[in-house]
Amino acid sequence: MNDHASVRGGLWVAAASFVLWGLMPLYWHLLKIVPSLQIVMHRIVWSALLVAAWLVWKQGRSWLRATLARPRAAWMLALSGTLIAFNWGLYVWAVNAGHVVESSLGYFINPLVSVLFGVVFLHERLNRVQWLSVALAATGVAWLTWQYGQPPWIAIGLALSFALYGLIRKLVAVDSVSGLGVESIYLFLPALAVLLWTETHGTGHFASGWGLGVDALLVFCGVLTALPLIGFAYAVRRVPLSVVGLMQYIAPTIQFLLGVLVFGEAFDRDRATGFIFIWVALAIFAIDGMLRARRATVAAAAA
Repeated sequence: MNDHASVRGGLWVAAASFVLWGLMPLYWHLLKIVPSLQIVMHRIVWSALLVAAWLVWKQGRSWLRATLARPRAAWMLALSGTLIAFNWGLYVWAVNAGHVVESSLGYFINPLVSVLFGVVFLHERLNRVQWLSVALAATGVAWLTWQYGQPPWIAIGLALSFALYGLIRKLVAVDSVSGLGVESIYLFLPALAVLLWTETHGTGHFASGWGLGVDALLVFCGVLTALPLIGFAYAVRRVPLSVVGLMQYIAPTIQFLLGVLVFGEAFDRDRATGFIFIWVALAIFAIDGMLRARRATVAAAAA
């Protein structure tokens, strides 16, 4: 009964985390008055303070030394921090520049890019169904490139940066929240320096021009950065990864719907064709993963 309650609680927390990630475009839209670079710098500063306080409360002041003691952790977390900062910056800029639909495409194709990275860098093997999924997604991206005369660079940039981030975090093998804490510490001083420079050169108006509401939203960026990740870390310890893998499509689906229905972005037949290829690829990939996970569970039970 306790195990069932734990799984159910994990499912609710995972769903809430993905829904929150999916609704992020609405939040960034409220901050359109603030330059995208400054939004990202505020996000880094306030999330660093929040995550560090959380880790000190949960693990004590030795959490940083314990995390950096892991092999290769210091330089790899510096690299992953740079990648996630780039991902955040590109995403915030894309949302406020009217590219929510293309941003959602990046997070739709991200799992398949991660699979390809597993093949290239970790020497993992794909079955025929998985290769079919990758081929269909590549066809969708190629179609969009042909229709619009250039690749969907925003989607590709988001997918590549987040997939590389995931690869590095897999290789360094540290707790997700502790890893975020180290990444945030690496980024904290540069981000703070950028914000101080903008304030002293007249381009930043925190606490001096944007208004109390905007200032509060910028501070709350830290909560919106840390809270879903902490919830995700809580959920993956209680819910099968195959289930979490399927649930991750909640976020880009919400982003896509917001882009079309709320922000009124164009979604004509040509763009829909490319998306359909990718959605079919994801459906095949997800169903195959679910079936393989079920077979593995039955085999383990039999053993």
